[in-house]
Amino acid sequence: MSERDTVLVTGATGLVGAEVVARLAAAGRPVAAVLHSNSSIVRNDGTVLEAGAPVAGDIRAHGFGLSERDTADLAERVGVVVHCAATTAFDASVAEYEELNVRGTANAIALARGWDVPLVHVSTAYVCGMRGGAIAEDDLEAGQTFGNGYEDSKFRAEQLVRLAGEQGLRWAIVRPGIVTGATDTGAIREYKNLYTVVKLMVEGKLRSLPGRYGATLALAPVDHVADVISAAVLDFDSAHGRTMHAVGRDTLSLREVSDVLAEYPSFEVATFVPAATFAEEDLEPIEREYYRRIGSLYTNYFQRRLSFDTHHADVLLGEPAPPSGKDYLRLLLDFCLESGYLGVPLPSIEDVLAGNDFGGVRR
Repeated sequence: MSERDTVLVTGATGLVGAEVVARLAAAGRPVAAVLHSNSSIVRNDGTVLEAGAPVAGDIRAHGFGLSERDTADLAERVGVVVHCAATTAFDASVAEYEELNVRGTANAIALARGWDVPLVHVSTAYVCGMRGGAIAEDDLEAGQTFGNGYEDSKFRAEQLVRLAGEQGLRWAIVRPGIVTGATDTGAIREYKNLYTVVKLMVEGKLRSLPGRYGATLALAPVDHVADVISAAVLDFDSAHGRTMHAVGRDTLSLREVSDVLAEYPSFEVATFVPAATFAEEDLEPIEREYYRRIGSLYTNYFQRRLSFDTHHADVLLGEPAPPSGKDYLRLLLDFCLESGYLGVPLPSIEDVLAGNDFGGVRR
C-alpha cells in the first residue's frame, strides 16, 4: 500500500457514510472524515466508531474550508476522495440544493484534481428522473424531467463529475436507490423519506394517494450501498470510469407493497388512485394537510415503473445484489414494529398460546 493510502470521506456521519468509514477501517485504510461539527460517527447498529481521524471542514466552501495545516497534511496522505455528503431532503430550497449538492460536488472535484487523486462520487439512481423502463448504469442524459429538486441537483452533480473526467479526473459513481434497513435484520438508524410516508399510511393519516399499482420502488439495503462504495475505493482500478447502481435485486410494485401491508392487522392500507382522478380538495382537512406537507413530496415515486441494471455493481462485488422483494419488505416492517416506530407489535402466536400477560390484559 502506498503512503497516500488515506481516504478522505465527506458525509461520514450520515447513514451511508458511517458504514463506509467502518468498512474502510476494517480493510486497514486510514480515514479522514470531514466533519462540519463535532458529531460522532455512529453506525447503523448504534455503535460509535472510533475509526477515522476527523478534520473540520465544510463542503460548501472552496477546499472544503480546511485549514492550511490540514490541507497540507492531507495533500501528502490522501489517495482517494469519497464524496457522500449531500442533502437528501425532498423539500430543500433551490439554494440549498445548489449549495450542498452541486457546489459541494464541484468542491470535491477541485480537491481531487488538485491532489491528483480519484473521486468516488455518491449520486442517486433516480437521476433517471421521470423516465420509465430499464435504466442502464451508463445512462445519464436522456432529456428526462425530474420529480423533485433533489434528483435534478444530483443529475447536475453527475454532469460535473463526468465533465471533469474528460479533463483528466479519475472517477467512479455509485447510485443508491431508496436507502433502507440492513439486509439481514431490517435495522435502520434513522427513519427518513419513504419511512415517513409509510408511517402516515399505516396510521391512516394518508388514506388516498395518487399513484399506479404497477409503479415500482427500488429499495437499497444500507449495508449493500456501503459495500458498493467501499469496493469502489478498495478496487478503484475496476471501478474507474464506471457508474454502479447500488440497489436491491428486486423491484417492488405498489401492488406488492399494498399486499404486504395488508398482512399486518394493525396497519391501515392506503388506496392509490390515478393522478388524473386524484383531487387534493376531496381529502378531509387533516389528511389534506398531511398530504400537502409530506405526502406530496413523495408521490412522484408512486408513478414510475422502472428497473435498474446492476451489472457493474455485481461485477465489482463479485456477487449479485441482495434480494429486496416482499420478504425483505416484511423484514423492514417487522423491525419498525419491534423498534416502536410503527406502533406496538402484536403478540406472537407462541405468546398467545403460552397465555402470557400483556400489561395485565390477557390476549
